[in-house]
Amino acid sequence: MATTAEATKTAHDYFQASNTAFKEGIEKTIAALYEMNAHSKKNLEAMMASMTAATKGAETVGARAIAFSKKSVEDQIAASKALAGAKSVQEVVELQTAFAKTAFESMVTEVNEIAGAVSGSVKEAMSPINERVTAMVEHVQSVR
Repeated sequence: MATTAEATKTAHDYFQASNTAFKEGIEKTIAALYEMNAHSKKNLEAMMASMTAATKGAETVGARAIAFSKKSVEDQIAASKALAGAKSVQEVVELQTAFAKTAFESMVTEVNEIAGAVSGSVKEAMSPINERVTAMVEHVQSVR
């Protein structure tokens, strides 16, 4: 049978080991919370950068659309004035054909440019989020 001194030492060692393990567990938890907080802050910053880029892109596309609409109306007014001054039916057909061709070409060009602007805006808006996802994947792989 164990003596009282041995039992006391065993109990003391047991409680000492429990205390050390508990303290280490708390320290690891606090460190993990700090790390999670740092990641959350970076994620929030990435979301803000993404939203800023998306807003800028939307403003650019909106401004282009307004400018194109304004130019289209001006072109239509000029075409209407030219049609009103036409001297023959053939001249009206020629003016209308030329206007339709120019309007169509302008529309195709503008649609392509707006598509490019939207594509660039989406890439710019997604870049900060992609960087955070990459960083998180790398972090998870390094922890394994």
